[in-house]
Amino acid sequence: MNLQNLRPAKGAVHKEKRLGRGEASGKGGTATKGNKGAQSNTGYSSKRGHEGGQMPIQRRLPKRGFIPITRTEYKVFNVGQLEQIIEKYGIQEFSLENLYMNGLISKTNKVKVLGHGELKSKVTLKVNAISEKAKSAIEAAGGSVELV
Repeated sequence: MNLQNLRPAKGAVHKEKRLGRGEASGKGGTATKGNKGAQSNTGYSSKRGHEGGQMPIQRRLPKRGFIPITRTEYKVFNVGQLEQIIEKYGIQEFSLENLYMNGLISKTNKVKVLGHGELKSKVTLKVNAISEKAKSAIEAAGGSVELV
C-alpha cells in the first residue's frame, strides 16, 4: 500500500446535490429556498443585527448613563493609605515610577491623592492630581507636593 493508493471507504463519498437544475434533480424549482421572501432571491445577505422582524436586541435593552469621551480616569489613593504604602514598600518619594515598580499602578494610570485619613511621616509626592484637603494635610506633615 502506498500513498497514491489510499482511497476513502466505498460509499463514504457522495456527489454533491446540484441545486436548481430542474425538477428531475429532486431539488428543482425553488432549489430548497422556499417560495417567496428575501432569502429565496439571489444576492440576499442579511443585515447585521436583523432578527427577522422581531424587535432587535439593541432596541429591547434599556439605555442608561453617559460616559463622556474626554473623561479622565484616576487611580485614587487616600492620605491614610500613603502611610501604609510608605511602611510596606519603604518608599521615600511617592511618585508614579515608584508606584509602578511596586505593582500598585499600571504604566498608563494617572494618580490622584484624596484627603481621607491622617499622615504622620514626611513624604514627597509627584502625582497627576491632588485635592486641596490632601495637599494641606501633606504640607502640614512637612511633605511636599509636585504635580506631574
